[in-house]
Amino acid sequence: QVQLVESGGGLVQAGGSLRLSCAASGRTFSSYAMGWFRQAPGKEREFVAGITRRGASTYYADSVKGRFTISRDNAKNTVYLQMNSLKPEDTAVYYCAASLRPEGWGTADFGSWGQGTQVTVSS
Repeated sequence: QVQLVESGGGLVQAGGSLRLSCAASGRTFSSYAMGWFRQAPGKEREFVAGITRRGASTYYADSVKGRFTISRDNAKNTVYLQMNSLKPEDTAVYYCAASLRPEGWGTADFGSWGQGTQVTVSS
């Protein structure tokens, strides 16, 4: 199991930007596909963005396409989520997650999770 720690959340006005980071422990970070998920109050956790082991492919939820960018630095054992043009509906706790062999990008495909970081977008 890989240990994950998110950082970079905070309060931002609509239209602003934030960059989330997720630092992973262990020497096998490059073996994991990584994902970002979010959970708003009263809602289910949902997929936001995903990236394959070497970063060759990325995937996004329709709601964030064109605004969010996922990237990774395997030398630093870190995955990032750059969030631009933030909207109040982006307010949620954001989680990073890791999977050795995901068959998809749902929550059930990921076995290792961070503790989450709060993102609040004010209107």
